[in-house]
Amino acid sequence: MISKFFYVDFQMVENEGPDAVSEVLVAVPNIQAKNLANLKAFLYNEGGKGSVVDLPVSIVHPEGMPPELSFYSVSSPEKLEKGASFSFILLAVFTHSLVPFPEEITQADSQLVVYQDSAYYLSPYAVKFQTLSVRLPGGRVESYTKHPSGKLVESEIRYGPFENLPAFSYSPIVVHFENNHPFAVAHELVREIEISHWGNVQVTEHYRLVHGGAQNKGGFSRLDYQSRMKGISSFRHLVAKLPPRAHSVYYRDEIGNISTSHLWGDSKKTQLEIEPRYPMFGGWRTFFTIGYGLPLKDFLFEGAGKRFLNITFGCPFEEVVIDNLLVKVVLPEGSKEISVSTPFPTEQKQEIKYSHLDISGRPVVVLEKSNVVPEHNLYFQVYYKFNNLSLLREPIMLICGFFFLFVACILYTRTDMSISKSSASYLAKLQLEEVRERVQQVQNIISRCLAVHDKVEASLRELSRTGDIQSCKIARKTADGLLKELTKELKPLLTYLQTSPQAANIWPKVEELVAKEREMQEKLMLKHSTVVDCFEKKLGGKEVENRIASQQQKLSALRQDVDDLLEIIDEFC
Repeated sequence: MISKFFYVDFQMVENEGPDAVSEVLVAVPNIQAKNLANLKAFLYNEGGKGSVVDLPVSIVHPEGMPPELSFYSVSSPEKLEKGASFSFILLAVFTHSLVPFPEEITQADSQLVVYQDSAYYLSPYAVKFQTLSVRLPGGRVESYTKHPSGKLVESEIRYGPFENLPAFSYSPIVVHFENNHPFAVAHELVREIEISHWGNVQVTEHYRLVHGGAQNKGGFSRLDYQSRMKGISSFRHLVAKLPPRAHSVYYRDEIGNISTSHLWGDSKKTQLEIEPRYPMFGGWRTFFTIGYGLPLKDFLFEGAGKRFLNITFGCPFEEVVIDNLLVKVVLPEGSKEISVSTPFPTEQKQEIKYSHLDISGRPVVVLEKSNVVPEHNLYFQVYYKFNNLSLLREPIMLICGFFFLFVACILYTRTDMSISKSSASYLAKLQLEEVRERVQQVQNIISRCLAVHDKVEASLRELSRTGDIQSCKIARKTADGLLKELTKELKPLLTYLQTSPQAANIWPKVEELVAKEREMQEKLMLKHSTVVDCFEKKLGGKEVENRIASQQQKLSALRQDVDDLLEIIDEFC
């Protein structure tokens, strides 16, 4: 069921009983009463002159009436004596009462809906004279219930006149007609109105919107939509009527900001036209948020020792029906004695919201109402007491915070945080740094020794290639000299590390490293002597490989051990 429709009834009632009465009962079937969004009664002013007088309307439960009906009481302006009468106009707004038929249509189809009602006015009283007019929005009429007194004139179906109808008379009618108006339904709308006594009222509205019409059947063709104008039952734009002097207006959805919106206004009104990212067909949904700021002085007033917010309740989109509306009014921290005045019944509760620099939190008045229509966009008031000294709380907190921050910075820059050079911990730190430096020197010497080893290995490969024994012996002699010099450089470093308490943890690894390197020297020189001897004896390459195989295997293992030890020592440094 979709959209809304208006039921306007003009009644002239007469008291034919012996007792005076002060109210008139209005009956509504329960199936329609659940969709009744608004019901108002006005005293009929013949000639249309003078102000409109609202008549009180309330729901009642009279005894002895049919249980399938709901009853409302309209109070008369004064008691009606026997034979007295008065006239009034009844305005009822129903939502979700037009049923799409068919339930699914293609992009190119027009939307058809069904409306059901009674040709007779359903009343608990006898009706002397009555007519019914069903005004349609235009377009074709597929069918309607035929009646001897019924006729279709352009887009209006007229039934009657009917005379002398008994109480609770009922004659069902069904109208099947075309209706391509936007069926925008907000399953949920959350309006948050936050008051700042620094001069602003911030309004944020979160929408869960759906096209409540016939479901779109088949795929969507953007080409047909743009070039052939297929999609008459869809809607592309929504217009929000914001309060005058609204500023800082924004519009975004779950993805981010949307640039396809237009804002214009003057001193009397501000209008925001929004366009979703895609056209809305039947059953399609979108979630979006709009926000804007308002001048505080236009909506916050003082009276009777209290401040009060006076702002509209409902949705700024006139063509949107809301299934469930939550209005949250966030008051400044420190607000007390809170009360609410609304022009219609709502569910009320209070919450606490914490924001920047809040201590006890901000009180939040929550108003909830279902089945909301534009007729509910009336002003309501939230009253509260607030001490102006509370306005200074946050500035004082900021000033104190920055003051203590600057004091801390001054103390930090003027305080010597360094460790005394005569303290035991400082001396221990220096000794540890020296140990690390010596260990690094040992690493460098061992790395230079390994480089000499690589040159000896290269001379042996050159010997195998050229057979130049003399050059190989010269390379061996040069390597022996370099290794002796490196051993002399290494000796004082090892002596220092062996005697330093700070090197107790790393010394075993350093000692093992030096031992492995010396063993490598011995094995390498033995390999060199073996290869040179084989070449002097002119032995074959296979024989040479067999003689040095075990030596080469041992050298590879030692080299791996040395590399592992160097990595461990490097972590210490």
